[in-house]
Amino acid sequence: MTALARKEKTAMPTKPKAEGKVVALAPRPVRTFDAMAMAAHAARNVVPPLLVLALLLGVWQMLCSAPGASLPPPSQVWEESYDLIASPFFDLGSQDIGLGWRVLVSLQRVAYGFGLAAIAGVLIGAVIGQSVWVMRGLDPIFQVLRTVPPLAWLPLSLAAFQDSNPSAIFVIFITSIWPVIINTAVGVRNIPQDYRNVAQVLRLNHVEFFYKIMLPSAAPYIFTGLRIGIGLSWLAIVAAEMLTGGVGIGFFIWDAWNSSRLPDIIVALAYIGVTGFILDKLVSAAGRFVTRGAATN
Repeated sequence: MTALARKEKTAMPTKPKAEGKVVALAPRPVRTFDAMAMAAHAARNVVPPLLVLALLLGVWQMLCSAPGASLPPPSQVWEESYDLIASPFFDLGSQDIGLGWRVLVSLQRVAYGFGLAAIAGVLIGAVIGQSVWVMRGLDPIFQVLRTVPPLAWLPLSLAAFQDSNPSAIFVIFITSIWPVIINTAVGVRNIPQDYRNVAQVLRLNHVEFFYKIMLPSAAPYIFTGLRIGIGLSWLAIVAAEMLTGGVGIGFFIWDAWNSSRLPDIIVALAYIGVTGFILDKLVSAAGRFVTRGAATN
């Protein structure tokens, strides 16, 4: 190759290297406030119950407006018990207080009794669910005890504690603990064997197995028992307060019956129903939050 040819070959332009393209990422969708969608969702969930409630109130008004009716119509309940409906937190003395305060007193007792039942029920249910022999031995006893009505425990609790307040708390505890124990035991028994094998490979101790494997796996069963238990607790405290006295909502109903104040009783029943509904929704929301986190983990 001559010197001129080598010079031309050296002078030839080289092919430019291909550069990578920069691809713009799609912008993250921005959540906008959709008032129409929220209004439609609220209408689907609020309007049907309101229509049914209005229909029931109308039927009640027609049936109880006739002369000689044994129950007061809604219009009479509104007129005679307006202060209880409009002012739930008035306080004029030891027993002359609003239904809001009475509900809070009852809820305080429920918090103590149901809280103890939830802790003890989960722990006992976890132990029972881990052993087939323990479950066979205790399950028939638990099935018998859980069928005992709440008020049947009240005389024994009064004899044991000699005080109405701890007696009412014990009635709540003994009434609500059984569904928590049974559902927790079933949930522990249904833990997949793969999870137990992983715990053995990782050499988890009993405490680590309880918090990392057992509770997340059995959480749906546990919260099912807790929802049943909170409903039974609210039923038990209202029934127990009718006999033990105090300022709770249950004693108010019994006192209103003795004074022939039927409208007040109806208003108190509405307070009890709304409170029980809220308690159930709170436990259900906590269950959804915990089980969602357990599923993510």
